[in-house]
Amino acid sequence: MPLKTIPPLSRRTLLRALGAGAVLGGLAGCGVPAAYVRPGDRAAVDHSSTEQRLSWANWPLYIDTDDEHPTRRPTLEAFEQRTGISVEYVEEINDNDEFFGKVGPALMNRQSTGRDLIVVSDWMSARFVRLGWVQEMDRARQPNVTRYLDPQLRSPSFDPGRTCTVPWQSGITGIAYNRRRTGREIRQVSDLWASDLKGRVTLLSGLDEAFALLMQGNGVDITRWTADDFHTVCDQVEKQVQGGQIRRFTGNDYIKDLSGGDVLACQAYSGDVIQLQADDPDIEFVVPEEGAELWAESLMIPNLARHKANAERLIDYYYDPEVAAELAAWVNYVCPVPAAREVLASAKDEESAALAENPLVFPDGEMRGRLAIARDIDPDERVEFSGRWNQIAGL
Repeated sequence: MPLKTIPPLSRRTLLRALGAGAVLGGLAGCGVPAAYVRPGDRAAVDHSSTEQRLSWANWPLYIDTDDEHPTRRPTLEAFEQRTGISVEYVEEINDNDEFFGKVGPALMNRQSTGRDLIVVSDWMSARFVRLGWVQEMDRARQPNVTRYLDPQLRSPSFDPGRTCTVPWQSGITGIAYNRRRTGREIRQVSDLWASDLKGRVTLLSGLDEAFALLMQGNGVDITRWTADDFHTVCDQVEKQVQGGQIRRFTGNDYIKDLSGGDVLACQAYSGDVIQLQADDPDIEFVVPEEGAELWAESLMIPNLARHKANAERLIDYYYDPEVAAELAAWVNYVCPVPAAREVLASAKDEESAALAENPLVFPDGEMRGRLAIARDIDPDERVEFSGRWNQIAGL
């Protein structure tokens, strides 16, 4: 399972205040009763026993592929061969809000989306869960999930006990910088505001992607942050924008800026930086001394899915440590199955074995002590907070 080189395409894209999901986002944010689906209206007749198939919507470049045959997906093909279940795998999710707008009309009108499994970022998963648009999973069909799911990811505030969601991959939002060009280490969030970095710093555009790390720089416990904490961060960022410290706000295009030298330090995702380091070992990723955000993108079974049991079986398959290790060696994000580390450590391939020691894929105890999962922005807060942040970021 050698390390694969993946094109730097985003799986966590910027939050769009306007766009395909804006209308439905407003409904969710305002808590419109008609959008909520009661538990008794979420399940359809499950045809898994008679129809050996399922449909899975995921992000581009988020599963292992064969180097010689890019259209082939080894772990997925192995599942199909092992179970006899045919999987329609569609790389159709490019933006959380866009996808919300795509499937939302069906879900709010109690109609099937035509999909049995979807993957979105946890801040968006929270919206689906609150609206009652996804089903609880049967853990009796998922012994691997029960046994191997990373304890640190087991109980987010929006889905206690992970009854409706299971992490597909996880990651860290921290700081990336070029050690050779800065000539020094960056250890704290406040280091981004140093005078020698003026005009060569970027922050992430999306509110949900950016705010937690900046709060942690102020010593805030992001599991219980407040409106005052948010507005303090906005005041600080606004000042840095006005002073010319921040070059711009970005999606994953920070990758190009950092690798090209236009930017010296930026907010970044751990998985992206692993890929950058393959080409430029001077690029460092740091979990600041004050901490960093641990996030996940999660698998969910939408309401009225026709093949729920098949979807649950597929999810559990990817929590087999052997399978999780093969996937981790390709995507390079934080693996939600810590037991996969031992599998990689025993690999004959040197690159795979080295990956087992990479704390950006398998965080060690010291790093985990500085990672936290932010409480999500609740519906009553979102309109106000998005408005202020998007104005600062120029969205």
